[in-house]
Amino acid sequence: MSNAIAQRIADFLKDYEPFNFLAYDDLVKIAMTVRVHNLDKNKTLFQINDALHDSFYVVASGIINLMVVSDADEMLLNKCHSGDIFGLRPFFAKNNYQMTAKAKDDCIVYAIPIATFKPYVSQNQEVLDFLLESFATNSKNQADKQAKGLLSDTVAFNENQSDMLYFQTLSYNRNPLKVSATTTIRDVAQLMTDNLLDSALIIDQACPIGIVTDKDFRAKVATGRIPVLSLIPTLMNAPVITVNENISVAEAQLVMLKHGVTHLCVTLDGTDKSEVKGIISEHDLVVAQANNPGVLLKEIKKSNSAKELKIVRDKLYEIIQSSLNRTIPLTHINSIAGEITLAIVKRAVELAILDLGSPPARYAWLCIGSQGRKEQLLLTDQDSILIFEDVPADKYRNTKDYFIRLAKKTTGTLEKVGYKMCSQNHMASNMLWCKSLTDWVKQYNNWMNTPGEKSNEISSVFFDYEMAIGEQKLEDALTDVIFKNAKNNVLFFDYLGNDALRKPPALTFFKKFNVEEEGTFKGKFDIKNRGILPLVDAARLLVISNSIKGINSTYHRYKHLAIIDPKHAEIYVNCAEAFLELSKFRTLEGLKNDDDGQYIDLEEMSKVDKEKLKHALQPMRELEELIKDNYQLTQFS
Repeated sequence: MSNAIAQRIADFLKDYEPFNFLAYDDLVKIAMTVRVHNLDKNKTLFQINDALHDSFYVVASGIINLMVVSDADEMLLNKCHSGDIFGLRPFFAKNNYQMTAKAKDDCIVYAIPIATFKPYVSQNQEVLDFLLESFATNSKNQADKQAKGLLSDTVAFNENQSDMLYFQTLSYNRNPLKVSATTTIRDVAQLMTDNLLDSALIIDQACPIGIVTDKDFRAKVATGRIPVLSLIPTLMNAPVITVNENISVAEAQLVMLKHGVTHLCVTLDGTDKSEVKGIISEHDLVVAQANNPGVLLKEIKKSNSAKELKIVRDKLYEIIQSSLNRTIPLTHINSIAGEITLAIVKRAVELAILDLGSPPARYAWLCIGSQGRKEQLLLTDQDSILIFEDVPADKYRNTKDYFIRLAKKTTGTLEKVGYKMCSQNHMASNMLWCKSLTDWVKQYNNWMNTPGEKSNEISSVFFDYEMAIGEQKLEDALTDVIFKNAKNNVLFFDYLGNDALRKPPALTFFKKFNVEEEGTFKGKFDIKNRGILPLVDAARLLVISNSIKGINSTYHRYKHLAIIDPKHAEIYVNCAEAFLELSKFRTLEGLKNDDDGQYIDLEEMSKVDKEKLKHALQPMRELEELIKDNYQLTQFS
């Protein structure tokens, strides 16, 4: 490969982790060995059970879909965009691929030989840590370590668990029962009973020297083999099997199997020569696996009522809370929540079909707005549209009637799960938003070519969507219409640009927060309308006008814009980070108050958090100027 090409590849890689941990000269050396794959739409790079390749992969352009088979159905689990790495299995495992990687559209993929890259992994802990995490979480955009997706190409679904468990953090008892070696067996038994615990650690100078469990009492004390008044060392098991604090679920499981034990002692440095921090039991592993995202997806597929789906959604709520508490990147949490939400919607539609009978035509149920962008962590309202294929005129009425009834049952189920009805009735159960492909084409043509004539009908949320269930060709047809109409459509971008800038300002001229002046939320800060939506609306405008398809999330839209428009890259990167920060503030507020987190009580915030919030709002001004400079904002101003 020529040096010029290698330098171009190195210039691309340096903006993404883990490559940004390496020196540029090293990147050029790596790039010299890279193979470039041009994949046509629907071309497969590797399939489930294929022998492992000698390389892992980076998406240079286009989208790679990662899919697994579950219950004989092919499931799309992740979309890899520009900069994402995938196909890491050869680094860490010997068995064949557990996922299929297929080009969603025409793609360029870089194949990086593992033999070339391994020395850099062994020499750089940050690179190794990143690859280990990506092996399980497969970032949706590796340009930032905060971008982590739901599942990686390592996943092999079964009824119990996925390889994701190897990296899922394990919660455990941080207040174990600790006794000294001078305590009698009877006293330890009484303490375990009083505290409802099944184990006790024997401690000497804060370090563990032994452990006893219920099993020991049954096998050795209840049978009379050891007197109850003996000191506890006569009963304890030693040495104690110790592990460090950040052990994962599957690693803990492997250690237990290896040593034939049911409990692990967590210590400060992972050895029995340091302070005890907690204890892990087999029960902790069972609980952790029950809340694994992969298991939740399986539970959704088996659910037969809104009540059962709500149980899963409540578990997701717990995952979101615990993930934020453990400072897991918000993009990773968004991906998990987004996939599970889509699965819940899909199951709600399936339950409606089971009740009504088979659909009379092919269809596509699209989640729109925040659900369509996979940015719905809180239980906000549901937004959706339904497209059904064109049918003969004499069958149109009955066909639409079926899908309206289907949509009403589905939205009713989702409401019972906890997703309230959209206040603006932007739902497939509204006959305006449930219609044939031809009617939808007319709708988008009108919206985009004559914006403002019926401004009460157009809402920008209709341009953010993700299919939950149905015919992919119908979604693709809608996307084609949007981007066809977008070409040189000055009037439409004028409308979107003004819509993006119409939101009330977040800060005053003197950099003070603009708070609500009256009403129920007087004195509070509207983080949704003053902070998050301006970023969402601007990102949508920019990706449509730049003909960027297939990237729905606001964060990833800005990261991609930073790549294709280096001149304004700093603005885009700042906006991406600002969006994450503002979204986190809103989510934490919503979890605290059990609401949608829209209004922030500034009086309850620390001075540090107020400064963080204010800093996250700073990129708005530059973004506003960029939009004014790039679009003719005249007619709708």
